[in-house]
Formats: sequence, C-alpha cells, structure tokens
Amino acid sequence: MEEFVQDSDAPAYFVGERRKTIQPVSLTDSRLVKLKEVLVQWINSTLKSEHIVVQALEEDLYDGLVLHHLLSKLGGVCLQVEEIAVSSAAQMRKLEVILQALNEDLGIGPETDTAAKWSVKLIHSRDLLSTLHLLVAMVKRYNPNLVLPPNVSVEVILLEVNKSGIKSEKQIEHITAQSENTDGPSNSKSNPIDEVLRLDEYKIATVKKAIFHFVNKNMSALRLQVTDLEKQFADGVILLLLIGELEGFFIPLYAFYLSPSTHSEMLHNVTLALDILSDRGMTLVNVDPEDIVSQDVAATLKVLYALFQRHKYK
Repeated sequence: MEEFVQDSDAPAYFVGERRKTIQPVSLTDSRLVKLKEVLVQWINSTLKSEHIVVQALEEDLYDGLVLHHLLSKLGGVCLQVEEIAVSSAAQMRKLEVILQALNEDLGIGPETDTAAKWSVKLIHSRDLLSTLHLLVAMVKRYNPNLVLPPNVSVEVILLEVNKSGIKSEKQIEHITAQSENTDGPSNSKSNPIDEVLRLDEYKIATVKKAIFHFVNKNMSALRLQVTDLEKQFADGVILLLLIGELEGFFIPLYAFYLSPSTHSEMLHNVTLALDILSDRGMTLVNVDPEDIVSQDVAATLKVLYALFQRHKYK
C-alpha cells in the first residue's frame, strides 16, 4: 500500500531522494540474526591477525577502517588512505576511495542495480541494509565456500521524497539467495555436521569412517594412526601435523607443544591450528578451540570435515 505523508521533518530529505529502512519487526528475525552472526565471525576470523574485532556490523564498518583492512587482506588491494579518519568529512573521503576500489574488485559497475544497494552516504550513516548487501557481495567474491543462511529477507519501508511530500511503500528486500527450502536456517547447509549428528548411529558411523580413512591416509607418511577422533585431536598435535601434511608446509616444532600436558598447552595448540586454517582462507563458523580440547565431537568433526572437503580430490 502506498501513502503520501506531509511531514514537518521533510527538509531532512531531498526532493527525488529514495531511502529504504528496515522495519523493526524484521530486525529480530532469526535468519537475519544468524546472518549477522556469520558475517561478524567471518570478519573477525579474517582480521584476527590484525587484532581487529567487530561487534556490530553497521556501527563498526561506517568509518571505512574495517572495509579497508578486508579489501587489503582479501583482495590484495593497497590504498593510500589514512588509517584512522577522525572527522566525518575525512571518513566520507576515505569511504569513497575504498568503495570505488572495492566495487572495481567486485566487478560491479557504477550503473548496475547491485551498486545501488550501497553507497558512501549509506554506509557512513550506519545503514544496516546496505552494509549487509555489501558484505554478502564480498563473501561471494572472496570466500564463496562460506555458506550464508539462505532466504534472508526483510520488510522495508521505501521512502521517496517529491514536491507533494514523502511517499512511503512497503517492500520485501532479499539479502541472501532464495532457495526452495523454506523450513528455516536449521535445515540449510551451514552446518552439515550438525545435520549428520541428527541422523541414526549407523549413518554417523559411516561419516566417521570416511573421515578416519581420510585422516589416516594422509598421516601414513608420518607413521601415525588415529583411532579416536575426539581424544586424539583434543591436544592439537595431530591436528597441526595433519594440516601441515595437507597444506604442504612444515610447522616449526618450537611453535607448539609436541607433548602437551596441561589444558593451556592443549588450548595453545588447537588455537594455533584454527588460526592457521583461518589464515589460509578456511572460515570455521561456530568452532571454539575450547570445544575441541573438551573432546566435543561436533566441533572436532566440523574441522576435519572442512579439511576433508578442501582436500578430498587432491
């Protein structure tokens, strides 16, 4: 339904301007909440080595600092911009340079429909919708293996200013790919191991058998054999050795504890392993080093399954 509103606050807008605002009811939608969590974890794992931590997407990306580091880290694009822009004008100038370079790297032309989903003004004004559109496009470009929750849509109010006042219209805006599966994010492929663990014991055993075979085949050169996934990966030693074998490099022995005896030493090893995987472009969502040390079967299988998916054809 469309309506025309004569608003005393209209001077805050410009004639011809169009602006979209997410309806408050959509902000609590479970799929949107999950998408924000996945994107925050992706950014934090990507920029962990640079000690950058994001908590709220629209609040932490508006000044260009995080986007600048993401573009440099993922796209290899180095821009001559100030590291920290303090004033609003400086932030806008910095964002303009970053978004221009980012759009070019994403292959998005200035006149395309996709480019219209975000702008310097929208990002700087902490617009959540445009920030989400931009980050989803970046994930598709730089980390296509990261599975985002499907069917994320929000109800928006489209405001358009004309000489008569402000025209408003409700619309549905799609943020991630729409699939035929509408049963919710729990049935998506975001966590295949979680789905496996809901199956009967026979099918779980079949998946474990395949991972056992994969691990032992790649550890045979070191004359090591795994018979208990949770226990033998809990201290991080075999996990680090497996990563080195699969990725083709040697992890110096001084970098980890070869015979860990305390919880902190085990946690050091597992954290190092996950950091290495993150640095090599593998994003493991909802995997905590503490869980692996605690012999959590789901966390351990998620890491091994990710390695299996990455290297099964090599």
